[in-house]
Amino acid sequence: MNELPVRAALWSARHPWRAIAGWLMFVVLCLGAGMALGTRAAATEDYRVGEAGRAETMAAEGGLQRRPEERVLISGGDSARRDAAARDVRARMERLPEVEGAARSLRSADGRSVLVRVTMRGAELDAQKHVDPLVAQTAAVQSAYPDLRVEETGSPSVSKGVNAQRGADLALSEAITFPVTLVVLLLVFGSVLAASVPLLLALSSIAAAMGLSMIASHVFPDAGVGNNVIILIGMAVGVDYSLFYLKRESEERARSGGGLAPDTLVRLAAATSGRAVVGSGLAVIVCGATLYLASDVIFSSLATGTIVVTMVAVASSLTVLPALLALMGRRRERRRERARTPGRARWGRGAGRSQREARPGRVWGALMGPAGRHPAITLAASAGALLALTAPLLSLNLSDISMETHSREIPAMRVHDRLIAAYPELRLSHQVVVQAGAAEAGQVRQALNEVTRRTLADRLFTGEPQVRASADHRITVLTLSAPHRRDSPQGIASLEHLRDDYLPAALARVPGAEWAVSGDVARLTDYAAHQRGKLPLVLTTLLLVTFAMTVVLFRSVVLGLLGVALNLLSAGSALGLLVLVFQGSWAEGLLKFESTGSIGSRVPLFLLVILFGLSMDYQVFVLSRIREAALRGVPTRTAVLDGVAGSAGVVTSAAVVMVTVFSSFVFLHLIEMKQIGFVLAAGVLLDAFVIRILVLPSAMLLLGDASWWPSRRARSRALDVRRGSATPVG
Repeated sequence: MNELPVRAALWSARHPWRAIAGWLMFVVLCLGAGMALGTRAAATEDYRVGEAGRAETMAAEGGLQRRPEERVLISGGDSARRDAAARDVRARMERLPEVEGAARSLRSADGRSVLVRVTMRGAELDAQKHVDPLVAQTAAVQSAYPDLRVEETGSPSVSKGVNAQRGADLALSEAITFPVTLVVLLLVFGSVLAASVPLLLALSSIAAAMGLSMIASHVFPDAGVGNNVIILIGMAVGVDYSLFYLKRESEERARSGGGLAPDTLVRLAAATSGRAVVGSGLAVIVCGATLYLASDVIFSSLATGTIVVTMVAVASSLTVLPALLALMGRRRERRRERARTPGRARWGRGAGRSQREARPGRVWGALMGPAGRHPAITLAASAGALLALTAPLLSLNLSDISMETHSREIPAMRVHDRLIAAYPELRLSHQVVVQAGAAEAGQVRQALNEVTRRTLADRLFTGEPQVRASADHRITVLTLSAPHRRDSPQGIASLEHLRDDYLPAALARVPGAEWAVSGDVARLTDYAAHQRGKLPLVLTTLLLVTFAMTVVLFRSVVLGLLGVALNLLSAGSALGLLVLVFQGSWAEGLLKFESTGSIGSRVPLFLLVILFGLSMDYQVFVLSRIREAALRGVPTRTAVLDGVAGSAGVVTSAAVVMVTVFSSFVFLHLIEMKQIGFVLAAGVLLDAFVIRILVLPSAMLLLGDASWWPSRRARSRALDVRRGSATPVG
C-alpha cells in the first residue's frame, strides 16, 4: 500500500493527459452504467423492523397489508353542496386506474366538513409517484364548486411535497456551498486555478459516485438518502484530500526554493500526503462500513454512499490530481523561464521567501503555546471542557421523526392540520394483526371483540374499530384509532395498553394464535428501539476498527488507544451539543425549527460513525506529519510541536471547507438534516481547533517517547537524538 500512491502519482505526472482523459472516461462510464441500470429503490418490506415489521409481514401474507390512502377534505358552504361535492369526488376517483376504491363520505362531529377517503393501488412507498392524477381530480372538483374548500392530503401527497422541498433545499445548499468553498480555497492558495482544482475534483467524484451508487443499489437498495450523503461527504472529503495533496506539493516547492522539477514535487507529495490520503480514506470507508451492522435499509444506504464517494475521492487524488499538479508545475516553469533575467538576485530573493513560506506560521505557534508550555494544564482544561459538552448526552431521548414534524410550507401538511382539527380521531391508527388456523377464526373474532370493548372504554382510543379477514380466514386485522400525536405520551401509552394488556388477555386463550401490532406509533417506537439495540454493536466495532487502523498505520498501540479516546471525546462533545440545542426549545428561533423534545433515532448512530471517520481523517494526516519528523530523528517533543503546527494550516483550511458544506444543511427544512448538518459542522470545528491543536499535542508531549510504543524505529530514533548520534534521514 505504501508504494501505490507514489507509483500512481508518478505515472499520472509523466502522462498527465492520459490520466485526465482516463478520469473523465471513468466518470462518464460510471454515470452511464448507473443510468442504464437505474436505481433499485428500497421496497416497503425492506423497512420492516421489530414487532411492527412482523405484523406487517403477517398482514401481507393475507393480502391485508396497509394501503396508501389519500383524504379529500370538503368544507364551507351548506350541507347539500358538501355532499354533492363528495359524491363528485368519489365518482371521479373511482374512475382512476391508480385508485382501488373510495369510501363513503364521513361527516365531522361539528357537521361543517365532509371527508372522502381514497385507497390507492400498489405499495405505500410507490404511491407518491402516482398521486398526481388524484390531486388533479381534487382540483377539478374545487373548480366545479368554487364556494367550497376542496383539498387533498395523505401520506402520498405529503411524501411528494417533502421530496420536492428536499430537492429545493439541496439546491439552496449547493448554491451556498460551492461559491463559499471556492472563496475559502482562493484564500488558501491565492490562485483561481489552484483553488478550482479541489472543487472540480470533488464535483467529478460526486458525479462518478452517484453512478456507482445506482449500480450498488441492486445489492443494497437505495432508501432515498444515498445522493444526499454522497453530496455531503463527497464535497467534504473530496476537497480535503485535494487540499492535503496540494498544500504538501506547495510546501515542498517552497522548501526547495522552486528548484525541483514538477515530477519530483509530485513524487514527494505522493510519498507523504498521498499515503496519508490513502490512510484517511481507508479510515472513513471502514468507519462507514460499520453502519451495515445496524441491519437497517436506511443505514445500509448511507454506508454505501459514504464508502463509494470516499473510494472515488481517494482514486481522484491518486490519479488525476497528480496529473493536474504536473501540468500546473510545467506551466509555472514556462512562465518562470520567460520572466527570468540574467541576474541571480531575483532568484535568490524568491528562494528566501519560499523558505519562509515553508515554515510553520506564527499564528499556529502562538495557538499551540499553552500545549507546549503547560501540557498537563492544557490537557485537563480542554478535555474537561469537551467532557462538559458531552454531559447532555446522559439525557438523550430518541424517537423517530413523524409526520407532525414536517414543514407547514408543504401544502399537504396544512391540509393535514385542518383535517385533524375536524377529525381528531384520525390522527393515528393501530393495526392489530392476528394469525391462527382457519378453524379458530370464530375465537379470534370473539377475542378481538373483547379488545374492541376494552378500547371503547379507554379514553386513549376513539373512533369506530374496523375488522378485516383474509380469504382463507387465517389472518385478521383490527384497526383502532386514537386522537393523539404519534410521538406523544398518550399515543405511546395507547400502544402499550394494546401490547401489554388487552391483546395478551384476550388472545392467550386462542390455540396457536400469534399476534403483533403495527401502525403509526408502533413503527416509530420499534424503529427507535431497534436503533438503540444496534448502537452498542456499532460503537464497539467502531472503536475496535479505529484502534486497529491507527495501530497498523502508525505501528503504535499507545497512539491507537489515544486515537480512540480522542475520537470518543470529539464525537461525544458534538453529540452533547446536539442534545443541548435540539432537545430543548431555546434555539428554535435561531435555527428555525420546532423542538420535539427528542432526537431522530437515526441521527446519533449516523453522526457517530461519520464523526469518527472525519476525526480519523484529521488524525491520520496530523500523526503522519509527526511520525515523519520522528523517523527523521527529530526529538518527540519537537516532532509533535512542529508536526501539529505544520499541519494546522491545512487542517483548519480543510475544516473551514467542511464546516461550510455541513452548515448549509442547517438551512434545510427537514429536522433530521438540520440536526446532521449542525452537529457535523460543530464536530469538525471542535476536532480541528480543540482536539488537534490542544488535546492531541498536550497528550503526546506528556507521553513523550512512550507515544511510539511498541514501534522500535521511532523510539530508537528519539533515543539516538538524545545520545547525540542520530543522523537525519529522508
